[in-house]
Amino acid sequence: MTRFLAVERALRTGAPHELLGTVRDALIEHFQATRVDLLVADYSSTVLQPVITLPHTAEPLSVRSSPEGRAFLSQEPYGKRISQDGTVDLHLPVTVRGDRLGILTLRLPEHRCTPQDVDELTGLAEVLGHEILVAERDTDLYLQARRSQRLTLAAEMQWQLLPARSCARHEYAIGGQLEPAYDIHGDNFDWATTADTLTLTVTNGMGEGIHASLLTNLAVNALRNARRAGIGIADQAALADQAVYAQHQGLQYVSTLLLFFELTTGRVQVVDAGSPQLWRQRGKVVERIDFEAQQPLGMFDETLYDAQEFQALPGDRLIFVSDGVYGAVSGTGEVFKERALARAIQNVRLLPAASVPRAVLEELRTYRDADPDDDALVVCLDWFGRDSARSH
Repeated sequence: MTRFLAVERALRTGAPHELLGTVRDALIEHFQATRVDLLVADYSSTVLQPVITLPHTAEPLSVRSSPEGRAFLSQEPYGKRISQDGTVDLHLPVTVRGDRLGILTLRLPEHRCTPQDVDELTGLAEVLGHEILVAERDTDLYLQARRSQRLTLAAEMQWQLLPARSCARHEYAIGGQLEPAYDIHGDNFDWATTADTLTLTVTNGMGEGIHASLLTNLAVNALRNARRAGIGIADQAALADQAVYAQHQGLQYVSTLLLFFELTTGRVQVVDAGSPQLWRQRGKVVERIDFEAQQPLGMFDETLYDAQEFQALPGDRLIFVSDGVYGAVSGTGEVFKERALARAIQNVRLLPAASVPRAVLEELRTYRDADPDDDALVVCLDWFGRDSARSH
């Protein structure tokens, strides 16, 4: 534990842009590491990008076909012995409260890979993740490392608006993904939790490019402002509706699905104000959950919204999709939601929530006949429930 505290202290006092050098020096000193590398997941979650001095020169690694990717997908430490010199390459998930940031890779003497060592190093990788999130307030290094190509301005604005790509606590786990990752327009998701509640929103601003991104930014921040004032979701929607209408006079609007979960009971309030859809997998049954359709935010002046209710049960998987997903068309003219979406949800039933959106989007990519002309958004929420979570 003394070694753990020494490395942790070094990380907490290191300069934001020098975290890798700081953790490398500390791990060499206290764990006899001979090599330390940090890789972060890119925006599409398909490759792991090395964190190095710009301009980038190191090659990214595939999430699907590398030892580092195996540790990233499984979220478990993975060690591989290097036969020629008796050392071990140990790949450790860098994850913060379920948000998968990347992988810390160490080359260690074999005697430094005891279960106790691996536990300590796994904990230090998590500490590194926390420090990266704090450091991003002061340096662009880690955000730049995530890019396998340049983001459009609209995509830059949308990614900065997101809370994370995944999160987890005892009662639920969430994962979300936007595509095309480097050229997204108006789709977005957001969440916020308290001790006893979870608020989740899925939004789709009309239009393309910077105009759609500006519109979505206005709507999401209006919803956040109302939520942080402590009012219910129906009034959150109404206030956001007024903000969007005041700016655009009904010429532009934002489709929104707004949900409020009671963590103690699984009771959910819903405002369905537009195109995002909710699909539920309960046991072997996959079905769309329909709600009373209400007007998108900003379409008319002073729209009033009503919240409906449904019950989430432990074991439920809730999948939220934008029209760029369920409305995609195959080469034969079949719409994705007619059969293929339910099949895709079934096909990924064994994956954790954080991996589901990417897997569904990969199935969508092979399904549709042409390059997409709209954003595609998938959010997965696995509901465990409070009583179920405490029994494990």
